[in-house]
Amino acid sequence: MHMGTFKRLALIGCWVLGGLNAAAQAGAAARSNDATQPTAIENSVVKVFATMRYPDTFKPWTKQAPSEATGSGVVIEGKRILTNAHVVLYATQVQIQANAAGDKVSATVVAIAPGIDLAVLQLDDATFFDTHPPVARAGKLPQNKDAVMAYGFPTGGSSLSITKGIVSRIEFVAYNYPVSGLRIQVDAAINPGNSGGPAIAGDKMIGLAFSKLGGDTQNIAYIIPNEEIELFLKDIADGRYDGKPAMYDELQTLENPALREYLKLDKSVEGMVVHRPDKTAAAYPLKEWDVISRIGDTPIDNQGMIRLDKDLRVSFAYMIQHLASNGMVPMSIVRAGKSMQIKLPVSAQHPTLVTDLQGSYPSYFIYGPMVFSTATWQMVSSFEKNAALLRMLGAVKNPLVTRAFDAPDAENEELVVVSSPFFPHKLVNGYSNPQGSVVYSINGTHVRSLKHLVTLLRDLKDPFVSIEFDQKGNEALVFSRTAMLAATDEILTDNGVRAQGSPDMTEVWQEKAGK
Repeated sequence: MHMGTFKRLALIGCWVLGGLNAAAQAGAAARSNDATQPTAIENSVVKVFATMRYPDTFKPWTKQAPSEATGSGVVIEGKRILTNAHVVLYATQVQIQANAAGDKVSATVVAIAPGIDLAVLQLDDATFFDTHPPVARAGKLPQNKDAVMAYGFPTGGSSLSITKGIVSRIEFVAYNYPVSGLRIQVDAAINPGNSGGPAIAGDKMIGLAFSKLGGDTQNIAYIIPNEEIELFLKDIADGRYDGKPAMYDELQTLENPALREYLKLDKSVEGMVVHRPDKTAAAYPLKEWDVISRIGDTPIDNQGMIRLDKDLRVSFAYMIQHLASNGMVPMSIVRAGKSMQIKLPVSAQHPTLVTDLQGSYPSYFIYGPMVFSTATWQMVSSFEKNAALLRMLGAVKNPLVTRAFDAPDAENEELVVVSSPFFPHKLVNGYSNPQGSVVYSINGTHVRSLKHLVTLLRDLKDPFVSIEFDQKGNEALVFSRTAMLAATDEILTDNGVRAQGSPDMTEVWQEKAGK
């Protein structure tokens, strides 16, 4: 799911005062005085100011220019502020400001989970919480049609905005790959700046605003429910975020009559069919054509759904986050007509050849006029709006498109890509721009990772360096090794590049001379 900024329109209330009798006038005056005092909820919703320095995946030796962003947050227990991860991801400076306050308070990001889009802030001045108490959270999911109020600081004004709607839908869906979770849909207006603001039902928080469906849709906004927030807060209690466990097998529904007949299933059997197990090892508990009929003690229907109550069905994968223990989830399966119990290994991590930066900056290494970097989803996502480029990459079988989701192995730990055009230099005369090409080999040795590439270049004794790429139509690049080494410092200086590599790659390169 795309991480966008979160959105919401402000409601402006007006009082039209007519003739009132004395009692009514006294009551109105009392209400007017009360209105000058913020409620506990209004007093505990904050505006978040962040200055971002995002990575530049095409110039990995630098960062993008600073950008300013605002969002919302809410005070929670433990003298902390809860907000969305995307509000403070890559922030070099964070401040918060209470409703109707004149001062900003500096904050630090102490925990962040980009996958489920949650983050926790700690304030430099803890006395802030003496007058801004935590908002109480509801202990159960709301019901469809429950009234909900969305609090935050969206665009269109500087004061606190409160919008009203109802709960429209609750589902278990993908957030940011590979993370999934519960999501509440509401029709309350949400706009940029609302991200991280609380959604309130009655006098308790039911979740955190985090996105809005774009395009031609109307009044479709999303809330991260308290259940996901509680899992996140429990996870970070030890000072580290481990992530949400999940299964990664390919499954299909058991709705088609011919499929049921092919599998020789009794009419009483319901569940999901294993199409491709995540692993093919003999010890792996799931096999092709297994039918997963129960997760724990909960039956799974032929659409892969389970029932939480009479009006709520969600994907059975929802139960993994509740049943996982020591990396295992109990399941019932039907294999070749026989029922059996298994324990499926689940994990929060699902490595792929294209990696996610998860709030870090890309590793890189500059060799002569060439810049090598690890392939990241942040880089690949920049191609999404360029259909012609994607078609071209697919046509030449570029691994950024064809192998991005493959699991790493001994031969391919990650993809190494030429992230930038050549730096201007006579060494590249006659060669085409290889930007976006995935490196296959250095002097005939297959490149497994960026670290391996740096090691190969470091230890090379041959007079020439030959670079081959892993796609159709690319030319091989051949350089004089001594000329490449001699040109590197000059190129770095001419282009204002401070370091030949990221700290991890520089360490590998300098091992050559024992520096």
